[in-house]
Amino acid sequence: MADSRLNEADHEGRRTWRFWAALVLVPVALVILLSLGTWQVNRLHWKESLLADIQERSNAAPVDVAALERLMAEGEAIDYRHATVAGRYLHDKERHFLATFGGQSGFYIYTPLELEDGRYLLVNRGFVPYDRKDPASRGEGQIEGLQTVIGLARAELTEKPSSLVPDNDEAANIFYWKDLSRMAASVDLPADRVLPFFLDADSTPVAGGLPKGGVTQIDLANNHMQYAITWYGLAVALVAVTVAGLFRRKTR
Repeated sequence: MADSRLNEADHEGRRTWRFWAALVLVPVALVILLSLGTWQVNRLHWKESLLADIQERSNAAPVDVAALERLMAEGEAIDYRHATVAGRYLHDKERHFLATFGGQSGFYIYTPLELEDGRYLLVNRGFVPYDRKDPASRGEGQIEGLQTVIGLARAELTEKPSSLVPDNDEAANIFYWKDLSRMAASVDLPADRVLPFFLDADSTPVAGGLPKGGVTQIDLANNHMQYAITWYGLAVALVAVTVAGLFRRKTR
């Protein structure tokens, strides 16, 4: 009997210890969960604002290169801004960026456009299938003479997007990430005359159909609402479990 009472007292002591521990830890956990949920709500508002800004830029009237340079100097974003430029393509210096488009593997063709002022702009002319990498296989699309190109400006990347991305193979002319400076240097374009951004050409068709323009994908993940619901849901569940535990303790 004495042993039974001791065990019961010991059990009750452990329950009491767990009760006070929970009383301290539950509010802390609740604050953390609510903070994470609120952070995701703030991220949601930021992402929605960013997407609206991109939509406005991409649908606005095209601006010229001078306007893009002025915006950059003012610290404004030029990514996805509708732009127009005139120049002559240097097809012998095109660079090939490994890509998929429409479920097909192939390359985006980045071709230097020589502007009238002697500077160069790397233009993503669009997609070609893997077996059409060789420019000779799509000679009709190697258009000559002065061209007016309309598309979306794209900011250059300052570093490799991920350590998982392979290094660019300049010798084979296969780029795994858009390193503007190396794309230009690999075809001997003077660095001080290369504009510090790309232009993704629109879907205006070219002779022969390749490259196929209009490949820009404005697809920024926006899962912040479901993340917020998850964190707030866990907070509600924690409160429910705590209340249920307190009710059981009271009934005992």
